[in-house]
Amino acid sequence: MPASLRLVSVSLGFSVLLTTGFTYAAPTMLPQTSINADRDAEADTPRTKEVSTATRTATPVRYVPQAIDSVKTASVLDYGTNDLATALSGIPNVSGAADTRFDGLRIRGFEASNDLYLDGVRDDSQYVRDLHNIERIDVLKGPAAVLYGRGSQGGIVNRISKVPEAGRRSSIEAQGGSEDLRSLYADLSADASENISLRLNMGNQDANSFRDGVSSHRQLFAPSISWQLTPRLNWLAQYEYSRFDRTPDRGIPGLNGRPADVKREITYGDDRDYIDDKAQSLRSKLTFDLNDNWQLRQTLSVFKLDSDFDNTYLTGGNAATRRVTRQRWQQDLHTRNVFGNLEAEGTVDTFGFEHRLLTGVEIGNQRRDPRLYRAALSGLQAVPTLDLYNPDRNQSHTGPMPVFSDNHTEVESRAIYLQDQLRLSEQWQLLAGLRYDRFEVDTTNRLTGISDGRDDNSVSPRVGLVWTPLQDHSFYASWSKSYSPVGGGLIGITPNATGNANDLEPELTRQKEIGVKSDWLGDRLSTTFAVYELELYNRRTTDPVNPALTILTGLQRSRGIELTATGQLAGNWYLRGGVGVQDATIVKDNNGQEGNRVSNVAKRNGSLFLTWKPEQGWYAETGLTLVGSRFADNLNTTVLPGYGRWDALAGFRQRDWDLRAALNNLTDRTYYSSATSAGQIRLGEPRNLVVIGTYRF
Repeated sequence: MPASLRLVSVSLGFSVLLTTGFTYAAPTMLPQTSINADRDAEADTPRTKEVSTATRTATPVRYVPQAIDSVKTASVLDYGTNDLATALSGIPNVSGAADTRFDGLRIRGFEASNDLYLDGVRDDSQYVRDLHNIERIDVLKGPAAVLYGRGSQGGIVNRISKVPEAGRRSSIEAQGGSEDLRSLYADLSADASENISLRLNMGNQDANSFRDGVSSHRQLFAPSISWQLTPRLNWLAQYEYSRFDRTPDRGIPGLNGRPADVKREITYGDDRDYIDDKAQSLRSKLTFDLNDNWQLRQTLSVFKLDSDFDNTYLTGGNAATRRVTRQRWQQDLHTRNVFGNLEAEGTVDTFGFEHRLLTGVEIGNQRRDPRLYRAALSGLQAVPTLDLYNPDRNQSHTGPMPVFSDNHTEVESRAIYLQDQLRLSEQWQLLAGLRYDRFEVDTTNRLTGISDGRDDNSVSPRVGLVWTPLQDHSFYASWSKSYSPVGGGLIGITPNATGNANDLEPELTRQKEIGVKSDWLGDRLSTTFAVYELELYNRRTTDPVNPALTILTGLQRSRGIELTATGQLAGNWYLRGGVGVQDATIVKDNNGQEGNRVSNVAKRNGSLFLTWKPEQGWYAETGLTLVGSRFADNLNTTVLPGYGRWDALAGFRQRDWDLRAALNNLTDRTYYSSATSAGQIRLGEPRNLVVIGTYRF
């Protein structure tokens, strides 16, 4: 039986078992209805006091022995931001590395584009995510394989989706702004009965761009239901369809070690270029309270992505000839992920010690089918070059597009994990965990009929200690380790790869971290200070004796410090922000990169936002985001200058409506948000205005 059918069978079987043989309890009871004022007050504070991303259990942030940052999406959507990298800009030691095709991030100097999750379920497909159905974004710093499996070298990003809440009000939101930005979204809630709550997020957004010929269109449809089947059993079901149809924009080239000095509206693509992502996800979660101390949770997630593109883009520029070279690619990509998870969480006492135990089993099946076409790279059929300063985008490629590659990849993953949050005394807490993974990847080249596969096993440990000598201050130390197998990042391997790359063992990453988490001002403001060292100590590199071979002797290291602060200063004043300093370096390498800094990673970055927000009436916010200089490539040939971006927002609200306006990049600073390579540098948005009106009912 295929893995996906096995997972569905397990899910249905567990559902029948729960509804016929057991009863269920308190932690999943629907909330009471008399909480609208409290909800609004809680929404105003940027602080998140309790998270489950770090431990998969609801744990106060103070007692998590690892740095974690949370961003409420309302804080960034108010500025017209609807992409992940921009939403997380300014978070200490988190760097944007977005490509025009998919979300891209680096956490503590390490690639995290494949370490993305939705409600704790792996979401590593190549597409751009919509944030309108997301309540909060958690960034867990450092390896997290003990709970989430492969990857997670620098950390993970977990999006927390909006779920039905009893008594919640509905809202409709309209948005307009610079470059013909316009959108209409609805967040509708209803209680079908005392035990059933419904929610529907849906909307549409259109926008042009300050870049020539670039536009986009978004659609979202996301219904969900929370059903208290019995006093002890809750079922949460969620579906989401999102579409993002847009013009690809690969940016500008680097020249003489810096971004080319060209008008920021200039593009080098083709009017027929497009990228069209259509993503669907269906998730089911059953939560069953065995008794007051133990709970079972069963999750089934099915995700499907259809992504097509036709992309003519620059690959580099030449200052002497004033020309830019281009390539043209087409792709039809189809992915399907199925994950099933069964967890048990509970507390036991042994010899006077309180244990909060978590154990889980995870089964996954992923399929990826990319069919890629490429225009000729040279000769009469090649893509025409363009003038660097005055490109004529009518010079299009008209030749054939032969198939470049056509692969089918299937991944089977199985894991079991155990975690113990041990309370040793009033002052001491210990967190220890272990996960065992089995990872199998098989790829077939449909053009040649050649297949190849790889099996890996790995054990990921984690240990952390929290000491609370004072009521409001917790000191912590932690050590964790993760693994990244061949074919586990961008799903797939190359059949019969030269250099034995497919035969290599997984890369391994370990982190040591110490810090202090504190609450101030009567438990209104929280701070985290962390110091860490993170090492990928068997990085893939070439054999110095035989460069045709790949070996595991490289070393990549990141050392840094972070300070964050979020919460309420006094009265109606709120603060959110932080600063990070890091040194992310390729220490050992045989590919000419030894001693270089990692691309897209600044040595210093941070942000600070100050908000004045009474319960009703006028309110305002202003903030500064700072990012230091970075390199566009690991060879360190091109520098992206550092920048500071100043944003501000003002609004007026009453009980049922809210009108606000945001001005981004007040000083109209030209800056560069990220780079795919030295030949493809993305520009940040110039000064722009966004006006939003919300009506609640």
